[in-house]
Amino acid sequence: MNSEHLRAVLWDMDGTLLDSREYHWLAWREALTAEGFTLTYEQFLASFGKRNDAILRGFFGADLSQSEIARISDTKEARYRTYVHTSGITLLPGVADWLQRLKTSGWRQAVASSAPRLNVETIVAVLNLGEFFATLVSAEDVQRGKPEPDVFLLAAERLAVPPARCVVVEDAPAGIEAARRAGMRTIGVRSSHADLEAHTADYVVASLAELPDDAFERLIC
Repeated sequence: MNSEHLRAVLWDMDGTLLDSREYHWLAWREALTAEGFTLTYEQFLASFGKRNDAILRGFFGADLSQSEIARISDTKEARYRTYVHTSGITLLPGVADWLQRLKTSGWRQAVASSAPRLNVETIVAVLNLGEFFATLVSAEDVQRGKPEPDVFLLAAERLAVPPARCVVVEDAPAGIEAARRAGMRTIGVRSSHADLEAHTADYVVASLAELPDDAFERLIC
């Protein structure tokens, strides 16, 4: 099929496919407490959706070494994955329906997340989502995190779909901005960022269950 006729949906993961905020909060708080850093919930929310290197350098300073970032991140993410495996996790309202509907309609789909690859792979495996996604793009795949467009541009490249024919589904302002820089259409979900309406998105909904039935078709004809 000619790429001009292909269409793709690029899904952010945390806060978009699922509500993992509580697990991330607990994992960050525990990991940083071990480092002698007291994390407030407000600090956590302000950093949610960013890459770990940006988060940790924001907390500990720009000179924090890559080895220290890797060490603290590994501890935090292992704790997060333990919560997922032991306590379980579910898709947000409307997500399962849209994943199936888009697949049936021939849209190509990918996860494009700032999360580490092991986290993405864990979520896809635990929730049995492998059939929906042709590729998974994670933090390790790009040098620059959101709001830079790299993660979305790489996902589009892997799907062989032009950026202008991609729709990004996001919950974070940084993700919406990254999609805009990539030249893609956007759907914002206010699951974790109440101020999302202040940012430019083609649709903004409280839940994907509220999204109009023709929303994706309207964005990419």
